[in-house]
Amino acid sequence: MTIQADPNVTPGVYANLAMITHRREEFVFDFLFVQPQSGSKGEAVALLRSRVVTTPEHTKRVLRALEENVRRYEAQFGPIREAQETPPLLQ
Repeated sequence: MTIQADPNVTPGVYANLAMITHRREEFVFDFLFVQPQSGSKGEAVALLRSRVVTTPEHTKRVLRALEENVRRYEAQFGPIREAQETPPLLQ
């Protein structure tokens, strides 16, 4: 397979939060950047950086690919430690 990428997409975007929603026909992955500073009312501010909408079947393939890649990553670099605190957006 040859992959062609728009030069504006190639650098990627940074996200430090993902929100996943679904309905029968599709899954929606929203990748957000939660800013360190608070909004005017002291609330967390998150910018939607990217949204991916895909089928349930493809979502399952992505899940398997993520599990396999995390397994290989941890075999090479050691366990990934999860953050202990919940981002303010989710509290």
